Amino acid sequence: MALTDEKAKATESNPTVSINFEVNGVRHALVIEPRETLLEVLRNRLGLMGTKLSCDVQVCGVCTVLLDGMPVSACTVLAYEARDREVLTIEGLAQGEELHPIQEAFIEGRGFQCGFCTPGMILATKALLAENPDPSIDDIKGYMKGNLCRCTGYRTILDSIQIASKRLRQEHP
Repeated sequence: MALTDEKAKATESNPTVSINFEVNGVRHALVIEPRETLLEVLRNRLGLMGTKLSCDVQVCGVCTVLLDGMPVSACTVLAYEARDREVLTIEGLAQGEELHPIQEAFIEGRGFQCGFCTPGMILATKALLAENPDPSIDDIKGYMKGNLCRCTGYRTILDSIQIASKRLRQEHP
């Protein structure tokens, strides 16, 4: 078989698609396999390691990123679904060396222990507070029920979200 025949056969068995999307304010044009998840593209192609893999079935919230401002599980969203859209990961939240107020609140409220779930928690919090700037504790519990933590217990996470809510309301009354 000629080399060009082998290449053609490989292409047929491994189709690709082109996507354009914005990640953390930077436009990207990539050629991907249709089966690649957003998580795989973020980590393996763009080197954004803050988005983690844990359950791989949209249960734990560890891989939460924002897609056009809405929280999604990057482990189950196909990268192709992000075409012509905006993705925000934990790496894009801070402004240079200045942490986002939600990140500061998680430090102040000790809303993390090992830190594995923290990026997903923080991005889910950002989406919650964009939707509801002054949530009750029950609102927070309801919204965050898809984000699991194995280390801290949830009191410090709830406290951190309340601190973030208060801080953001003071900054943007």
